[in-house]
Amino acid sequence: MLYSNAFVYALGGCIFFFLVSVILWAKLIHTKKKFSDMEEALGEIEGGNANLKILASQSDLTAPLAYKINAIVNNYESRIISMNKLDEANKQLMSSLSHDVRTPLTILIGYLDAVHKEIVVGADKETYIETARKKAHDLKDYIDILFDWFKLNSGDLDIVMTPTEVTEFTRTILKDWIPVFEECGLDFNIDFPSSACEIMIDENAYTRIINNLIQNVISHSHASSIEIIMHKMERHIEISICDNGIGISKEDLQHVFERLYKCDKGRSGKGSGLGLSITKQLVEKMGGAISVSSVPNKKTIFMIDFPLSA
Repeated sequence: MLYSNAFVYALGGCIFFFLVSVILWAKLIHTKKKFSDMEEALGEIEGGNANLKILASQSDLTAPLAYKINAIVNNYESRIISMNKLDEANKQLMSSLSHDVRTPLTILIGYLDAVHKEIVVGADKETYIETARKKAHDLKDYIDILFDWFKLNSGDLDIVMTPTEVTEFTRTILKDWIPVFEECGLDFNIDFPSSACEIMIDENAYTRIINNLIQNVISHSHASSIEIIMHKMERHIEISICDNGIGISKEDLQHVFERLYKCDKGRSGKGSGLGLSITKQLVEKMGGAISVSSVPNKKTIFMIDFPLSA
């Protein structure tokens, strides 16, 4: 009886180890196949198929590795998409640069040649010279904007934050615009809080932001009035620049801050398509936020938000 029990235990042990061995062998085969699948998938990924994903259930021994590889592939795919977008944007920038520089330069040369060869004389000559002067300034403004954009995107633009009493500082900026408003026939309203508002800004960058937004109204909106309003909130200030011009369509609104985007449908074609992109980047570099809303042919509002100094 003792031997019989021992035999049963031994047989049971053998069966147990056999079953365990079978299970382990099956898992080993399964794992080996998974690794083989991974190797094949990595080969395809290496060949450029970044859409491929490695499948694994949570119980698989290879699951942590599969998840890690998928994360790396996702990151790689995102970088490829970003690089393709950057490449396309650079091509677009070069094309725009060629057109936007060549066109005014060609006109400028044409007018100056006409004056030099005495094709025009008297009052016409003065008109040609004045037109050439304006084209030269337009070209300089475009190159300045382009230079600022390159500095921003290369990280070479230094932002020096200083505490600034923004109401008085903004009034100083707007003083230079009042004669321009009057010359353009723009009714204007400037409404600022009576109490001081101190924020941390780079004064040169802030000046560029305000100037860009006002110039955008003058160049593109066909407005008859403009409002520059500042509100002091509990923890931040809001600066809004409003106009009653032709406005921006719902479709265009989501793109206005993109590089080289121009709202060509009814708005003036003059402009680099970089001004608002530069404005947004400058605002965000100083810890602020910018947004735009528009009801076509009624009101367009560009809103800037900066935190108050602690």
